[in-house]
Amino acid sequence: QEWQKLNYDIYTLRQTRKEVRSRWKHILEDLGFQKEADSLLSVTKLSIVSDSQNMGKARDILLKLSEETNIFPTSWELSERYLFVVDRLIALDAADEFFKMASVVYPKRPSGERVDDSQKAPQC
Repeated sequence: QEWQKLNYDIYTLRQTRKEVRSRWKHILEDLGFQKEADSLLSVTKLSIVSDSQNMGKARDILLKLSEETNIFPTSWELSERYLFVVDRLIALDAADEFFKMASVVYPKRPSGERVDDSQKAPQC
């Protein structure tokens, strides 16, 4: 039973990660980054920050995304992976537009209210 629970927890975590990545990819594609979306979301151990001065701004935007949008599930702990992604968006001068789009497509809902695809705002 412990193995089944562990396997279920791993599966749930993977599904949540896929859902979050899909949300980011959807917004990036809507912003015109169809070809670059996968590379923008690709983070490895070798990934570096483009400009150390952007890290503070990237943290602020990431926290704002988690607090003011529903792009991350409520139980989700912010991943450092998305700091690198936001840093890349800052370098491309697209971070503010990303936040605006995320606010429209994944608006924050009162706790307990679940958002399904039919309730999401139409694509911009």
